[in-house]
Amino acid sequence: MKIRTRYAPSPTGKMHVGNLRTALYEYLIAKHDGGDFIFRIEDTDTERYVEGAIDIINNTMSMAGLVYDEGPGKDGGYGPYVQSERVKSGLYLEYARKLVEKGEAYYCFCTKERLDKLRADSVNENGKETAKYDKHCLSLSKEEIEAKLAAGEPYVIRQNNPVTGTTTFSDVIYGDITVDNCELDDMVLIKADGYPTYNFANVIDDHLMKITHVVRGNEYLSSAPKYNRLYEAFGWDIPVYIHCPTITDENHKKLSKRRGDASFEDLIDLGYLPEAIVNYVALLGWSPVDDREIFSLEELINVFDYTRISKSPAVFDIKKLSWMNSEYIKAMDDDKYLQMAVPEVKKVITKDLDLNTIALMCKTRIETFKDIAEKIDFFEELPEYEVSMYTHKKMKTNSENSLAALQEMLPLYEALDDYSIEAIEKVAMDYVASKGIKNGQALWPLRTAVSGKQMTPAGAYEIMEVLGKEESISRIKAGIEKLLEDVNAAE
Repeated sequence: MKIRTRYAPSPTGKMHVGNLRTALYEYLIAKHDGGDFIFRIEDTDTERYVEGAIDIINNTMSMAGLVYDEGPGKDGGYGPYVQSERVKSGLYLEYARKLVEKGEAYYCFCTKERLDKLRADSVNENGKETAKYDKHCLSLSKEEIEAKLAAGEPYVIRQNNPVTGTTTFSDVIYGDITVDNCELDDMVLIKADGYPTYNFANVIDDHLMKITHVVRGNEYLSSAPKYNRLYEAFGWDIPVYIHCPTITDENHKKLSKRRGDASFEDLIDLGYLPEAIVNYVALLGWSPVDDREIFSLEELINVFDYTRISKSPAVFDIKKLSWMNSEYIKAMDDDKYLQMAVPEVKKVITKDLDLNTIALMCKTRIETFKDIAEKIDFFEELPEYEVSMYTHKKMKTNSENSLAALQEMLPLYEALDDYSIEAIEKVAMDYVASKGIKNGQALWPLRTAVSGKQMTPAGAYEIMEVLGKEESISRIKAGIEKLLEDVNAAE
């Protein structure tokens, strides 16, 4: 049997981390065994439909490398792949009526007012609704139903679930789960507007598209018995269920699209690489057989075993993602890195400086490309800084010896004609040797003077070469003036 999986999102906004994980796992399961990955759009919830969301989903899947074998624009013989287009054929209503004929579903003409009262009457002492539909319309005679239909009364079609006995279903992650049938609500299959509900359309389309494996969040576990009863009512094979653990934030609250938690687009905007995001999301609830953490998409396809998905909630740790992103940046070839880094440099640097060199200084020191700006802004303009920065216990520097070092190195750099990094370094090292001091006693004040920062992406030599002789000398003089004021004030 050829494995066929599907990613079937509702176009209700950005593709958040949970959605991406579902799509990724579906993709990996199919590709690991040479199967087909299908993309289907479930747009029957007209109230939550967001204009442009389909384009966002398509763009996200493309950037993530999740290329589908069938879907909109790629008909594999099971289309259309947009549910609203399938509705027009009357497909879902036809299947719902078949269930009515079998006694597995029934017409319901209850008004909104009656249903609201039923819900209100069911609220328990904790304020929680406990009501199921009371099968009020199941008792209608065939003649009563026909009369109401002929009169054009609004209706829905509901699933007719038993009220006694149990239903058991199997899940790869959670094993066999048995529920009492009295807990199953008679869910709506066809809404009053003629559209199928998500739950019903999902089952019909999965069967017709020969889906073999269904991946979804464990919040759908409670719906699985109702899905199974639909499969059984039609006499269809039930797909393999793989319910994934919840993804939580660092406070152990479930990530939620409605609450505005991280989406793929948001993470891209924050400077994370698509490959790093995909790699990290793969590990949210799944683990390989060893301790390895960095995988390309092709490597994930080769090693992915869905039986290793965990039951335990997965914590979305932005720090871990940032670390992983930094590893991807370090591994980039320089040409690709510069394509992404130089635009970030240009947002900060307007002077005629070597932007490629500035960008490359940051390559091993950033977690995302958005980190570049704060690491290089001193090249554009020397920031205001405290004179206390010249004092460093480990380097054994203070205002007095820093002042002496800068005053004595200044004329040496002013006399320098060759302003290459090698020449700049030679001046400093010759000075250190002549004074018999530690390297840091010369380099710490020098780097502080030319950068105005405690942390820089490169050392004093590299910074001075990029700044050029004139600007470097100007900044060293400014440092001397700052130190003179401090030393004189202390006397």
